Amino acid sequence: MVNYSLNDLEQIKKECKRMVVRRATASGGAAIVPIPGTDFLTDVSILMQLLPAINKKFGLSEEQLSGLDSRTKAYIYGYITAIGSRTIGKIISRGIVFQLLKKVGIRVASKQIVKYVPLVGQGMAAALSFSAMRHAGNSHINDCYAVAKKIIEQQNKEWELKGEPVVIPLEAISTNRFAWKK
Repeated sequence: MVNYSLNDLEQIKKECKRMVVRRATASGGAAIVPIPGTDFLTDVSILMQLLPAINKKFGLSEEQLSGLDSRTKAYIYGYITAIGSRTIGKIISRGIVFQLLKKVGIRVASKQIVKYVPLVGQGMAAALSFSAMRHAGNSHINDCYAVAKKIIEQQNKEWELKGEPVVIPLEAISTNRFAWKK
């Protein structure tokens, strides 16, 4: 279950984005290799590791969700279904990764074509590969963030209904979000 504050959630999002950039860079590096199919296999491998890692950071992996009571699971899976994600709270298979790569298909297909243009083509293939991987990773981060935020909001509503105080982190108060505008 997600036991984070909204500030914690923002920090997790930043960490995941750094992780995505590192993996996207590796994908771009693999695109430079002129052997057909290596970059595609690398992308599949990277996504099969990256997506579960992001799920786990947000507390939304299959293992983390399996231990919850049925009521809690129901509303979490309801949020997941509402945003249309097929990768949150599930075991990531090759089939799921292939579906995800189809979403960024134009970039992947373009990468395969431009790769064989001398000199410039490999650089363009690396840039397209980096861009496709970053897009796929950041989309997943945004989906996980949206679900985790909904869970936090739901928890806060339940606590308020029970009469328990909702703790607002000091960082939220010390920012200028609540300052009067001149």
